[in-house]
Amino acid sequence: MIQTKFSLKESQALFLSKYRDYGFKDKSAMLRIAIDQFKKRLEHEKLKQSADLYAEAYAEDDDLKQLTEGVADGWPE
Repeated sequence: MIQTKFSLKESQALFLSKYRDYGFKDKSAMLRIAIDQFKKRLEHEKLKQSADLYAEAYAEDDDLKQLTEGVADGWPE
C-alpha cells in the first residue's frame, strides 16, 4: 500500500483516534473505508445527474419520443 501524509483538524484527528469504537483494526482502515464510500457517493451523484440530463433531453425531443414509442409497440407489458 502507498503511504501518504496529510493534515487534519483536531476534531477529525480525535474522531479518527476512536477507530476501535467503530470496529476498525486501525486508523488507515477507517480512512480507506471513508474514502471508498465518499467515492461511491460522488459516482452515484454523477450517474444521477447524467440520468436527469437524459430525461430532460428526452422530454424535450418529440422525435425521440415517437421513435421509442414506435419501438415499444408490440412488446409485452
